[in-house]
Amino acid sequence: MIMMPLRFSMAQSWSQSRQFLDPHPFRMMASNHDDEEQLQDTPRPSKLSFLQYLQQDVDPQQCTVPLAAFCFMTGFIDSISFSAVFVWCGFQTGNFVQLAVALARLFEGPPGQRDQSFHKADQQALASLLAFNVGALFGRWGDHLGSHKRLWLIIGTFVQTLLTMAAALTIWKSGSGAIADNRGDPAWTNGLSLAAIIFMSASLGVQGIQGKRLNTQFTTTIVLTTVWVELMSDPSLFNLRRKVITRDHKLIAASSLFIGGFVSRAILGKIGSAGTLGVAVGLRALITLAWLFVPAKQKKGSEEGK
Repeated sequence: MIMMPLRFSMAQSWSQSRQFLDPHPFRMMASNHDDEEQLQDTPRPSKLSFLQYLQQDVDPQQCTVPLAAFCFMTGFIDSISFSAVFVWCGFQTGNFVQLAVALARLFEGPPGQRDQSFHKADQQALASLLAFNVGALFGRWGDHLGSHKRLWLIIGTFVQTLLTMAAALTIWKSGSGAIADNRGDPAWTNGLSLAAIIFMSASLGVQGIQGKRLNTQFTTTIVLTTVWVELMSDPSLFNLRRKVITRDHKLIAASSLFIGGFVSRAILGKIGSAGTLGVAVGLRALITLAWLFVPAKQKKGSEEGK
């Protein structure tokens, strides 16, 4: 009599506990197995190869550092050429006007007494203008690769590095001085120094078109006249309480160019033109590597997903 209630209570507790157990344990195991297979079949984001990484478009809004460095290099290189021969390798407006003045000089004075010589300074201005445009034409090659492609930005900046290196070697071999006393007595007068001007100007031509194609507030990173006009006309120029990219990046561009010219002239008298151009080569090489670290431009699909 005592055993029957005990058996009944054990049976009742067993029936209640079965309510919390899966009546089909094998089906549960199969379901877990299917879930694992689905997780394995889910496509995972594949890692990019280095070549695929180079084929990415950089985000122009994230290019502040290399573009500011481009502006720095404009001031750095122009300071070298202007100190030696009073010719700009980057600011071609001055060189173009100088050639117009040289042409007008041919008609000054009475016939027979006119100065019809091709002055050395005018030769250098013409060489700089032509070389700059050749460099810019070479930069159009980037349109075929993709002007925003990381690969092209690295190649183009590396070409600038090689051209600057060629300028350093030629000016070193020329044995020319670094600083001219006045416009009538330039420090660079021989053929090798003219070749150095050509290489320097071509490097800035390539730089200019790369900067232009990125279409940022830094514009070409070469000529800042447009930057000054746009800066002075910016509606948020005096709104100092908040960050304004259209204003701040223009100020960075102008400041970088000024600092580049200052630093270049400061070391020019110490180590000469060849040594200063050697420093420029190292800086160009660093900018070349900097493009590896610029973030890629996000695709529209990924942005909408976020």
